[in-house]
Amino acid sequence: MVSNVNTEYSFRLKDCLLGAQMLFVAFGALVLVPLLTGLNPNVAFFTAGAGTLLFQLVTKRSVPIFLASSFAFIAPIIFGVQTWGIPATMCGLAASGFLYMGLSVLIKVQGPQILERVLPTIVTGPVVMVIGLMLAPVAVFNALGKTGDGAIQLIPEPTALIISMASLGTTILVSLCGKGMLRLIPILSGIVVGYTLSLFYGIVDFSPVINAPWFAVPDFVAPEWNWEAILFIVPVAIAPAIEHVGDVLAIGAVTGKNYIKEPGIHRTMFGDGIATTFASMLGGPPNTTYSEVTGAVALTKSFNPGIMTWAAIVAICLAFVGKLGAVLSTIPVPVMGGILVLLFGTIVVVGMNSLVRAGQDLMEPRNLAIMAVILVFGVGGMAFHAGAFSLKGIGLAGIIGIILNLILPKSRA
Repeated sequence: MVSNVNTEYSFRLKDCLLGAQMLFVAFGALVLVPLLTGLNPNVAFFTAGAGTLLFQLVTKRSVPIFLASSFAFIAPIIFGVQTWGIPATMCGLAASGFLYMGLSVLIKVQGPQILERVLPTIVTGPVVMVIGLMLAPVAVFNALGKTGDGAIQLIPEPTALIISMASLGTTILVSLCGKGMLRLIPILSGIVVGYTLSLFYGIVDFSPVINAPWFAVPDFVAPEWNWEAILFIVPVAIAPAIEHVGDVLAIGAVTGKNYIKEPGIHRTMFGDGIATTFASMLGGPPNTTYSEVTGAVALTKSFNPGIMTWAAIVAICLAFVGKLGAVLSTIPVPVMGGILVLLFGTIVVVGMNSLVRAGQDLMEPRNLAIMAVILVFGVGGMAFHAGAFSLKGIGLAGIIGIILNLILPKSRA
């Protein structure tokens, strides 16, 4: 009897350590979004953990996936926070979660193929590209030691370039040449190298860490109703909704199970949606399935969804460590800027690659028209105003893309 108890305890300890390891893999990407957008990192930890537990509840704890901060929403969050403030931005993000849930109901009724009919690659690909292209100036300004809008020089440019290029080079080298678990943490590796260089140059301010308490309740923020934020942000959710299907297929390929059928893509989509809405209700970034964690699952052969439960529990516990958020806030701008050059460029390439893999003829008049309008409206900042109502940027580009896809006649074979 004692032997059985000891064995059960050892299994739980092993799962807990594996869960902490999964969180370590996701750490760099998880904290990147709140640090860039002005949200609270501790809240992001809490909502990532709680969101993962909600996802497990909806999917009957059958899929070994960890949910955390989505890169796709960086641009609209930055714009939303600057334009309407954090509470109103959270309203738009919460509505994005409801969009996921609506799509899950549609999938349940019509089947997964409905996504390709309503949201084909010719729409989602350019929308993803717009997200990356809109963010490119932010990456460059940060890499040069400036604020995201380029208005203020925070760190001397020569010093900033050395640090940002070291972060960028490390991230690239680790992603290409890293072995085992190291290859799964290129962003974290870039942050460590850049931060070390920043310490050498003496540009790290530790006063927030000194003043922060060891333990504190995360600074939760409730959403505030704002129609403009909803209409601006919700269309952005189109692209990650499509990517969600790919993520579920990827984890299924790793574990050898068909999650599209069981628990069903409608359940995983609903789980993603409810996790995103819950995160937004507390002031956290939207949640998405993490490909880095899928890679870690493939590497460690840890197919037990219970491991992700432990990862979620560890994330929730870290959320209450006040000094952790303070340490993260001391990361200098150039460190993030170097990594963002690669990250935002990657977002553009992902959009392009989806079009290539779909075998789209981009010069075919219908496809050309849809892509051209989405790209120029999105990158150029086209806006539509009607009284107090306005729609602009990515949101307008996404909605126009969907409308054009539905109304333009199909090409004759």
